[in-house]
Amino acid sequence: MSAAAIVAAGFGFIPGTAQAADPVKPAAQAAGAPAVDPAKGMAAGFGTFTSGATAGPQLGLSLSARTSSAHGFELTIWLNRSAPPLHTTIDWGDGTTETVWASGAWETRPHHTYKELGEYTIKATVVDPALGTQETKEVRVQTAGSEFTPYGPTRLLDTRSGTGAVQGKVKAYSSTRLKVAGNGGIPAGVTAVALNVTAANTTSGGHVSVFASGNTRPTASNINFEAGQTVPNLVIAQVGADGYVELYNGGWEPVDLIADVTGYFGRQEAGGYAPQAPARVVDTRNGTGTQRGPVAGQGSFTVKVAEPGATAVALNVTVTNPQEAGHLTVHPAGQAAPTTSNVNFTAGQTVANSVIVPVGKDGEITVRNGAWAPADVIVELVGTYSTASAGAYVPVAPVRQIDTRESWSKGPWPTRGYLWQAFSPEQEAWVLNTTVTNTRGAGFLSVAPDPDSTGNYADRTAVTPERPVSSTLNWTAGKTVANLVQASAGDNGIVDFWNQGWDRADLVVDVFGYYDNE
Repeated sequence: MSAAAIVAAGFGFIPGTAQAADPVKPAAQAAGAPAVDPAKGMAAGFGTFTSGATAGPQLGLSLSARTSSAHGFELTIWLNRSAPPLHTTIDWGDGTTETVWASGAWETRPHHTYKELGEYTIKATVVDPALGTQETKEVRVQTAGSEFTPYGPTRLLDTRSGTGAVQGKVKAYSSTRLKVAGNGGIPAGVTAVALNVTAANTTSGGHVSVFASGNTRPTASNINFEAGQTVPNLVIAQVGADGYVELYNGGWEPVDLIADVTGYFGRQEAGGYAPQAPARVVDTRNGTGTQRGPVAGQGSFTVKVAEPGATAVALNVTVTNPQEAGHLTVHPAGQAAPTTSNVNFTAGQTVANSVIVPVGKDGEITVRNGAWAPADVIVELVGTYSTASAGAYVPVAPVRQIDTRESWSKGPWPTRGYLWQAFSPEQEAWVLNTTVTNTRGAGFLSVAPDPDSTGNYADRTAVTPERPVSSTLNWTAGKTVANLVQASAGDNGIVDFWNQGWDRADLVVDVFGYYDNE
């Protein structure tokens, strides 16, 4: 079944104190709201494959196959005779067959789920024993889901040096094109790519949108920046049919753009995704997962984050209490630190960024502090990629799902409470870009699956969720901050967005895709 749009939404108010990266003191300069407009609904862009009917008075068969999930199809069978219904044998192309009744009086719609991603030929054969006639039709199909292959980390784009594009800043309200498929070791035909995109050398406020070449530029955004800021954000971007993505500068002035690849998605068996509720695996402030105390300048630590068989992990990495400006680099343990970066920060700033990173042979990663002075680091595990996991990624046209600035029924976002959002319960996790804007004080965002169902909320039997200790992004007064979230939908398909501050703010959530086991 294809992804559904929003089912319901609501607020929850829960008092208490959370434990997460402490916000820094408010900054004086305010940022503008994301330069994006609300979208209506969501579509998954599934394909339909058709085999035409044979014209004839005795027997005619026609097939149409529609992708119904990451691994599955719905096959529609028509005959040009209404009676009597005839047995039709379906060969699904993966070694399995089944027989169904079919006739022209109604559409017969059997479903099938493939264990492995790929291309298959579906054949349907109908036999009329009374007339001694037989008809066979076939249709070639391609599963919609994609699995993840780690890569790098490797720098693909740097407009400062001319890497991957013409040297020089990207002009205001214009795009630069980046070749992904067929670039280096990335094969042709990839469907999506994981990029850490950074806006640098900014001279005014603005935003960056990353989207598939050949597609209409979406209203959704990925990065918001102010003058003088260096802002990174992880992006899982759909790749165009020509193998390119576009990076659009929505600011008033030119800006440098940097993009580091950490992996790609393709329609073949690789690494499936297994989401989880965010779990803190490192906190240098109290010694969780590593030595207690700030990471020394130019220092690093190694931590195990996955079991054998994992190829990569999805993390949220936060730096806090930095004594000077710098960056963090996350990379597989046992390898030299690459020249790429994942989190950029200034002195005294608390900032988070999502990270997808390959793991070393023992399931370990290394985090390096690229500054010359100490900083505290927090790492939260949100999911794992492995050959044992079935979660395949399905990108969608980016769409705005929540905007508390625009909807009187939702906003503004409550203080010390949460907004719950019901997605389709059939998906395992959702790839979202969260943005907090119009902030009146310091705070942080937590994203977690909800233990309740929409029925519980409807009949007022919902149980108060436990306040999360995870931190997705941090903000100070007047700031607009964005971060990608790979949000587990839990058992009920509901995701909670917590305002862990004491002041009101607005929340914007854009949907870029989902993971599906079926």
